[in-house]
Amino acid sequence: MKLKLDNEAITDDFFTDTRLLGIIAPIKNYQFCWQLNNLLGYRFRLNTDIDKQLHKKTRQYFFSVYQHTEDSFLNYYLYHNYCDGEYLLPEFKHMDFLWLMKGDFVDDIKCASITASVKSMSCVQLIAELSYEKMKNKEHLVF
Repeated sequence: MKLKLDNEAITDDFFTDTRLLGIIAPIKNYQFCWQLNNLLGYRFRLNTDIDKQLHKKTRQYFFSVYQHTEDSFLNYYLYHNYCDGEYLLPEFKHMDFLWLMKGDFVDDIKCASITASVKSMSCVQLIAELSYEKMKNKEHLVF
């Protein structure tokens, strides 16, 4: 008897009580995190344990993931969506960064507050909440 891993169930479970923001900010990932940390008081740090790797066309692509943890169980993960001509989520290739809020419920007021704060940064051209239903490659965000 073979056991089969149910990737769809794992992905659905991963995205329970999460929010995802897409950000257009044509700036290096480390500079963007530095600005978030300094302007908004966050503590985003590179988390190499959960960096994302994709294998396409006999090549490996590495996408940086930065993490910030709040006092509660809430974690923020900031994915860089681009690496050497490939995208972590090709369906959102116009987005430079993907901000996942996970681990604790984020209500609309908190999400709107974060969105307004990030939107006030001079390097940010656009920030929008992304719908999981429109994601074709959501398993790329799962760690």
